[in-house]
Amino acid sequence: MLKFLKAFPLVCALALTAAPVAAETLGLGRAALSDEIAAWDIDVRPDGLGLPEGSGDVWTGEEVFVEKCAACHGDFGEAVGRWPVLAGGQGTLERENPVKTIGSYWPYLSTVFDYVNRAMPFGEAQSLTPDEVYAITAYLLYVNDLVDEDFELSHENFLDVEMPNTANFYMDDRAETELPVFSGEVCMTDCKDSVEITMRAAVLDVTPEEDVVAEEPVAEEAVPAEEAEVVVAAIDPALIEAGEGAFRQCRACHEVGEGASNRTGPALNGVLGHTIGGVEGFRYSNTFKDAAEAGEVWEAESLAAFLADPRGTRSGTKMTFRGVRSEEEATALIAYIESLATE
Repeated sequence: MLKFLKAFPLVCALALTAAPVAAETLGLGRAALSDEIAAWDIDVRPDGLGLPEGSGDVWTGEEVFVEKCAACHGDFGEAVGRWPVLAGGQGTLERENPVKTIGSYWPYLSTVFDYVNRAMPFGEAQSLTPDEVYAITAYLLYVNDLVDEDFELSHENFLDVEMPNTANFYMDDRAETELPVFSGEVCMTDCKDSVEITMRAAVLDVTPEEDVVAEEPVAEEAVPAEEAEVVVAAIDPALIEAGEGAFRQCRACHEVGEGASNRTGPALNGVLGHTIGGVEGFRYSNTFKDAAEAGEVWEAESLAAFLADPRGTRSGTKMTFRGVRSEEEATALIAYIESLATE
């Protein structure tokens, strides 16, 4: 696919430049105008050739991504349904079922920019401005932990970004290595009397029957062991039930209950009374890392404030959730999460 996308503009350009010949011999069409050829020639190469002038920062990219891309790819690139996952997957390429994302697999940043610029958003291809494409690309780098939250991408620093998997790609050398071997005279002597199968190709299950979500490693302990145990008073069952219903809007990113693990967001079991940003195995943004280093603890009041206004309370958080609709909803959510710590 990558080779096809890179070769596509050249194929189109060759077809268009061949138009005069067709017009002379068949009486069809006309020579393509230079502006028409330029409209097709929009590819961006790994060496930066074709990059338009412009720039975009992470937070602008988040706003554009949520508006234009999140319906298919999720707020954090975690994917919705069977649409492609864009973030995570680091360290999975050697597994039987690798998670191939921008951060784990893609070879060049130009591949990201070129594809977004050429084919996205779905159904509205090439409707984004260069600045919007730069901003979206910056945000995709951020959710893959490749840049910091204050990063701004532009045509000037584009080549400074090196993708983690670049070294594992190489130029297609089959014309020099394989073609000569298979183009020689065919040997038809000393053939085996029988044919046997010595190994089998792996089965590629690209269409799972069940929904599969790429998960981060399971946190063995959701909270540091040395912290004091939280004593939970009896909670109104009706409030817990209301909180369970409200938690449906959180399930896309967070898990709770038995066997909960980190997903796009950390597992929330036993969060009250424990260190902010303290769930093991989860990659936190800098604002939560700072809170953990300072020894800040989640209390009902601080958690309610965060649920009401995540970005306003924790500037720099990756969580794009708009915030709960009321104080009552926050109270119910906290009651539900708190009740799980007592089970």
